[in-house]
Amino acid sequence: MLRSVANRIERAVVRGEIDNSVEGRTTGWIWLLGRADPVTLDLAGDCWRDLAGARLKFRNPEATEHVELHRTQSGVVGDMTASRKCRVPVGPIEDYLEARAAGEQPAEVWKNTLYIEWFSETDGRVVIETTDFELELSDHAWRMDGDAEEAQKLANLQAMRDFLERMIDRRPPKPDRPDGVEDDEFEWEKRLKESDRLTDAYQEVLEKYMNDPDAERKEAFVMGWDGLLEAMAEKDEGRKEEEDEPVWLEDLDDFELADEEDEHPLIQEAEDLAVRAFTMLDREDERAAEVASLAGQVAAKLAGALCGDYERETGFVLALLKRCLSLQNEGLAAFAKLLEHTPEGNERRAVEALRDEFHQLRGKVSEMRRELRGP
Repeated sequence: MLRSVANRIERAVVRGEIDNSVEGRTTGWIWLLGRADPVTLDLAGDCWRDLAGARLKFRNPEATEHVELHRTQSGVVGDMTASRKCRVPVGPIEDYLEARAAGEQPAEVWKNTLYIEWFSETDGRVVIETTDFELELSDHAWRMDGDAEEAQKLANLQAMRDFLERMIDRRPPKPDRPDGVEDDEFEWEKRLKESDRLTDAYQEVLEKYMNDPDAERKEAFVMGWDGLLEAMAEKDEGRKEEEDEPVWLEDLDDFELADEEDEHPLIQEAEDLAVRAFTMLDREDERAAEVASLAGQVAAKLAGALCGDYERETGFVLALLKRCLSLQNEGLAAFAKLLEHTPEGNERRAVEALRDEFHQLRGKVSEMRRELRGP
């Protein structure tokens, strides 16, 4: 199943209410499947402007899952809006899949999505994300202006960053060592465990911001990649010198690529593939969910190996890329299982095209490992 650092509860919600009628405070009650008493929300912060100052009631006509949450949810708000945009196919799904299989951009429209997120002191990050709920919005007791909304969104980004920082639990940089001194296996295991935590975090970030026009900057901010943010700012301001070494290559001086962008091109390629997997595949199907999850994990693992502003040794990058190849092998096996249960037609051709791209990416990762190892 799809791994997630968030508690995603939309399939367990029967009905609920979010109340932001008091500025600076958001409360609520959410009834979950199989529980007589509601979960109570008491959160610092406001909703986005469409819900700020109002009460939103929502109902899920098809609750199917059971989840465990503490009865009282205290903490801070994340993004709370009924107008978050997501892309949905236009017309029959068969036409959408056929266009994807042919390598074309299928017809899509942006649709409003209910997105309710908060950061709980007991349960971490909790998310409701859906286009299927029935909604009822009250009149506004007060009105939020554009500046206040931007301030709240920045606070939400900071809350996400703080949450991920605690989850990733980065170790402080180690002092320089004498030449020829290498880390033992216990030190490498600590590093790789940190990489695994970063992988889980980045997979969630990738899915959260995939449709955001400013996704790259938001991802860098919440992941704590301040060096990458600075490089983006310098590039935007036209002050970046051509000879400057990109952030992701700072500690790999002997490894050169023709395309020296601030973000390694393989990261972008893996992100694009993961977004298509999240978008195209029906994650109600466990086989499809596994494929989408592994595609996201590969993107996250590559980001952990090749992005950021803290020191990386070549051996560490090689170890992460090896783990990435292992995930890609699992992914190809998952594609095979999915195709066994996918009938001939447009959907099968779309899955086959996605699998071929996944296989090509694996070849590029393998080639990078060969180049890093050297002769």
